[in-house]
Amino acid sequence: MSNKMKIFCKNVGEYIPFTGGESLSEIFNRLSNRINITPICARVNNKTEDMQYPVFSPKQVEFLDRNSASGQRVYIRSLCMMLYKAVADCCPKGTRLRIEHSIARGYYCRLIGENIIVDLNLIDTLRAKMDELVKRNIPFERKERLTSDVIKIFEEQGLYDKVQLLKTTHDLYTIYYRLDGICDSYYGNLAPSTGMLATFDLEPYKDGFLLLGPDPQNENRPIRPIQQEKMYEAFTDYLAFNRIIGVSNVGELNEAVTHRHSAMLINVAEALHDKKIGRISDRILERYKDGGARIVLIAGPSSSGKTTFTKRLSIQLMTNLLIPQSISLDDYFINRVDTPLDENGEYDFESLYALDLEQFNKDLNALINGEEVELPYYNFETGQREYRGNKIKLGENSVLLIEGIHGLNPELTAAIEPKMKYAIYVSALTTLSIDDHNWVPTTDNRLLRRIIRDHKYRGVSAADTIKRWPSVRRGEEKWIFPYQENADSMFNSSLLFELGVIKEYGEEVLKSVPHDTPEYGEAYRLRAFLNYFTPIGDDLIPSTSLLREFLGGSSFHY
Repeated sequence: MSNKMKIFCKNVGEYIPFTGGESLSEIFNRLSNRINITPICARVNNKTEDMQYPVFSPKQVEFLDRNSASGQRVYIRSLCMMLYKAVADCCPKGTRLRIEHSIARGYYCRLIGENIIVDLNLIDTLRAKMDELVKRNIPFERKERLTSDVIKIFEEQGLYDKVQLLKTTHDLYTIYYRLDGICDSYYGNLAPSTGMLATFDLEPYKDGFLLLGPDPQNENRPIRPIQQEKMYEAFTDYLAFNRIIGVSNVGELNEAVTHRHSAMLINVAEALHDKKIGRISDRILERYKDGGARIVLIAGPSSSGKTTFTKRLSIQLMTNLLIPQSISLDDYFINRVDTPLDENGEYDFESLYALDLEQFNKDLNALINGEEVELPYYNFETGQREYRGNKIKLGENSVLLIEGIHGLNPELTAAIEPKMKYAIYVSALTTLSIDDHNWVPTTDNRLLRRIIRDHKYRGVSAADTIKRWPSVRRGEEKWIFPYQENADSMFNSSLLFELGVIKEYGEEVLKSVPHDTPEYGEAYRLRAFLNYFTPIGDDLIPSTSLLREFLGGSSFHY
């Protein structure tokens, strides 16, 4: 073995000699007695690679197991290809597998084809086939060939959605994977072999089934699904809309843009938002007339567009002859020194208990009863709550709009009579697929929005936004997502065309992430994701569009 080349292995904190052309798997095998994990992928110069990656020059390498963020994505993608193999082996030729979106803690799958009935027998058959593939420990073989050759492979397998995508991205070479005779492509790397994927399950769900990965609380058992009926309806509503206008995946979107249909897509998608907001306003009016809905609570995760939604809802409420007034939850923060701490000993401003719940409920009840209330003001410089004479009173036909992440948590407004509240959940429930086996993660859509907004308006670098994102996500998992189904209405803030518009904004900002930082890998992954999209100019996007909250050019004041 030549000592002229070495990698720096972060797992052991040492330089390790290697022979040019060795794969990461081969290098790890020589270190396995020193690293107490089973790697599913690795971070090479801060970029995620699969274990087949050949090393020809000095690198920094960190081996990752399936519990890491990158490892979790690799695990689920690999399960998807194993499921595709099972469908190809067990279902009639020509059966189409569609993995549409994440829901109920799993991934919703449908089978399309003649004489296909998704019942318990078929699901049991697919699960048994996947178990067999795990036991056989078959490698996922990484391949890279001319895109024209890969198109022919996919045409032979009937993967026409992938063919359409590849024809619109215009890359010279394409990476794909082969598993026991079938080929597929994925948004990212796959595991070394099927033997690493023993923890999974398939569960009947609606017209299809859920693909379930490992439970984060116990990695040796599959996660169990939860009920998300309202979330399912919100997704289904938009999927039907996508099918009607003929744009369900990125290939179809790119084709529409190429044929100069961008204006139509923008106008129709924006009109759909208007219609949905108008319907929510009508429901609020109905409940108001019945003696309720004096308080409208608007909640949702980061970068869902809650602020613009609230402003557009206010306009719709006024057309219904209701007078919207607003208060900010931020002004009810307790004094900073009294703020609860998180697991790292830092102030946890996303905790429900960072708010003065008693005073908040007292003020709301007073407003509902027609009293005048002096609202507090939270001084973020001093960390103290102040009173500056800002008084409000709900008059005839007034409704109070409250935007904040805790809006759906019953404890926030525990002292308020239920009929007096109308709760709305806002999130970017992205229904556009990359192709049949690759969905667009909702979290990626929101992260890109936040990266652009933070850079443009808050002076925060893309690297800093990416660094903070895991903490934001943990807060969402704890304080927002458990209460989604409490909503009276759900609003899907995603726009069918938005990732084409975001593409050039996002690529430019993401390029600024330094290569020598841990955040580079995530920036690289997002840039690779945006590469799928044909760019769309923002000149046709109206000034009231929700997307303007992130890109600029809005007619609303923020």
